[in-house]
Amino acid sequence: MRKFLRHPSDMPVELVLRKQACIPRQRLNNISLGGVACNSSRGFRRGTSVELRIPLLGDQARYPGVVAWCRRQEGDYLVGIAFIDEDTLFRARMVEQVCQIQHYRQQLEHESGQPMAIEQCAQDWIAKHAAEFPYLA
Repeated sequence: MRKFLRHPSDMPVELVLRKQACIPRQRLNNISLGGVACNSSRGFRRGTSVELRIPLLGDQARYPGVVAWCRRQEGDYLVGIAFIDEDTLFRARMVEQVCQIQHYRQQLEHESGQPMAIEQCAQDWIAKHAAEFPYLA
């Protein structure tokens, strides 16, 4: 079964259409090694080539993928972006861990009302959650 990491909603992403042609629907059955699920203000057709961008992490945080599924929700869409090569999947998975750690840090700061060192938050998150973080390769 495919696993799509749920991207934290407090780390905005952009989904940008790529100029490549759509992958035929019949090929989407076994398209990817895994991917990311994120919220979008617009829906996308299954098979649409997109680039997932995470602006807060800079210009290097860009990952080409394909829309594997799109579900309408109240007020927006939940979009599953499939990555079709291992390098992109590995890079995206590492960035998703960074996003999860940053989300964890923000939660701790909100709860305590004090700034938290990212290094300590990362060590704490890894100890508590790394084992359950999905392995997608």
